[in-house]
Amino acid sequence: MNTTAPVKIKFKKRSSPFYADLSKEVAQLLTDPVIKKARAIMRWKFFLYVFTYLLLYCGIYIPFVNTHIVLLTLNYILLGLAGILLAFNCAHDCVHNTFSKNKKVNKAVFYWVFTLQGVSGRLWQKRHIASHHIFPNVDGCDADIDDNPFMRLSPHHKLKKHQKYQHIYAVLLYAVYTLHWIFIKDMLYLKKKNLANLTNQRYSVSFVAEFIVLKMLYLVLLIVLPAMLTAASIQQILVAFLLMHMVISLFFVLTLIISHLCMETEFPKCNANGELPYDYYEHQLAVSLDYHPESKWANWIFGGFNAHTAHHLFPNLQHSLYTHITPLIKEKAATYNLPYNEKTIPQAIRSHFRYLKKLGTAV
Repeated sequence: MNTTAPVKIKFKKRSSPFYADLSKEVAQLLTDPVIKKARAIMRWKFFLYVFTYLLLYCGIYIPFVNTHIVLLTLNYILLGLAGILLAFNCAHDCVHNTFSKNKKVNKAVFYWVFTLQGVSGRLWQKRHIASHHIFPNVDGCDADIDDNPFMRLSPHHKLKKHQKYQHIYAVLLYAVYTLHWIFIKDMLYLKKKNLANLTNQRYSVSFVAEFIVLKMLYLVLLIVLPAMLTAASIQQILVAFLLMHMVISLFFVLTLIISHLCMETEFPKCNANGELPYDYYEHQLAVSLDYHPESKWANWIFGGFNAHTAHHLFPNLQHSLYTHITPLIKEKAATYNLPYNEKTIPQAIRSHFRYLKKLGTAV
């Protein structure tokens, strides 16, 4: 019987002063007034997106809206997008405890924003913090690229015959992503004991009960109550609900997946001793791609996901600071001859689909 223990994956020992140099200059740049303004922006974003979400939810119950299928559908789509932007700009920072100095506030905002999206925030938090942020783009250690029967997302995954066409059918899968997450993905993760580098996952009866109640709450808020309290038929509500998810799925996937899965990003592989080719900070540069990272408008919309390199290097900073520190990251990466990946969003999306095509043919 083979009793050999699995190799523990680790980063190469730090060999470059890149991060020490970068951190020093970032600390000098982020003065108290800069940080104070960034926190104020976070609060304004929160109130803006919460107000927009509540306004659009109330819009469902306005007779002029719910008696016209086109207006009802448009209202649902905008509601879904407002929810996604609320998650991008507030809930994601909350999970890193950068939204507020008060951890209880972070926990509450994160919990309820994810609940309003119909997904389990607690399950996602575990995957995001304990898996993705430690070993992004590392096969077997990043839950976000965990092997699946439909898509080959890592060059180290086994190629399946039908994946030759994944760059064509990917859009169809992406269009149902949020529905899949709500009704299938969360259920699968609830059952999985082992996922990427996460092992022996167990959930209490109370956790499962809460999980079910929150799923039901989402359906009540978005389908049951509108069907009961408006003039719209259940069929019209379901059409609007499904079209909302198609739109927000494409928006969600195509603005997030490009930050790691493109032609420019790397998928480092460890050697026989379990050592990766980069140290931790070099690794974050190699596996991330930014789009419009210095744009204040992009920061307001994407919540810093567009400056993904800054996020992985400084997850302890609120995303409203990324426009300040990204020029330093670029400068230091060039100084130390390290990779830094940047595209416009159309270029990044095209790169992603070229990447899917490449992985559908190359073994």
